[in-house]
Amino acid sequence: MSAALTAVLIAVFLLEPIGSLQVSRWEEILQIGVFLVVAVVVSALSEGRHRAERSLQARTKQLEDANRELDAYSYSISHDLRRPLRAIDGYSSIVLADYGAQLAPDVQRYLNLVRGRVQYLGQLVDDLLAFSRLGRQALNTRSLSPSDVVMDALNELKPELDRRGVDVRLHELPACEADSSLLRQVYVNLLDNALKFTRERQGPVIEVGARETAIQTVHFVRDNGIGFDMAYAEQVFGVFQRLDVQETYEGTGVGLAIVRRIIDKHEGEIWAEAEPDRGATFYFTLTGKKS
Repeated sequence: MSAALTAVLIAVFLLEPIGSLQVSRWEEILQIGVFLVVAVVVSALSEGRHRAERSLQARTKQLEDANRELDAYSYSISHDLRRPLRAIDGYSSIVLADYGAQLAPDVQRYLNLVRGRVQYLGQLVDDLLAFSRLGRQALNTRSLSPSDVVMDALNELKPELDRRGVDVRLHELPACEADSSLLRQVYVNLLDNALKFTRERQGPVIEVGARETAIQTVHFVRDNGIGFDMAYAEQVFGVFQRLDVQETYEGTGVGLAIVRRIIDKHEGEIWAEAEPDRGATFYFTLTGKKS
């Protein structure tokens, strides 16, 4: 029994002998008691809601402050790392250009290795920054044609595709709801991945398409490259997670992690099917789960 109801009943008992109370009077007392209990509960709930709102506002502000600090820190780290990397690459290039003819072949090779690793680190910094910023990037979805997005991505990779004579097979893609700039990143990364791992193939083929299920559209990018063991299917989507068979190929190991994060932002799912030496297919949806 609440303190308010107890106080009401005690007051009634003190003011009026119990034997003289009518049934209707008891009903009035109980109604008053119930009203007071409800008022106390509503007041407590309202106060709890206000406390929760104040706590949420405080946590939101803390999160916004933390994100601003992270952006500033990321910019600082990026700038501080890029500057010495550019210097190392630039000076190595000058030495090779001005004194290359006087250097022993081994020295030239070492300097080229230095330049390659420095350029790799620069790309890694850029990829990690892109990966970290994706979590805070707003999602601007609209109805669009994936075919247009794929063609834009293919145009970016066109010089390498033409040089290698890659057979690109683009199937009809139904309209979808997505963020066009982020979807473009998905296709650029998946196509670049397919391009990379078909490098040793005679007659490389990259296929882009979609299939309809009862509940959704499943998009895919398929290649006839080196493939991989399905035991490591999840590992390929992790940051810095590169399979042993992939170590001889260029790249930072962040591209597919970026793809997964973009698909997660669209509340979709991405997965891979592959077989060693028989190619790989990356499937993704933009909403829901795979059927």
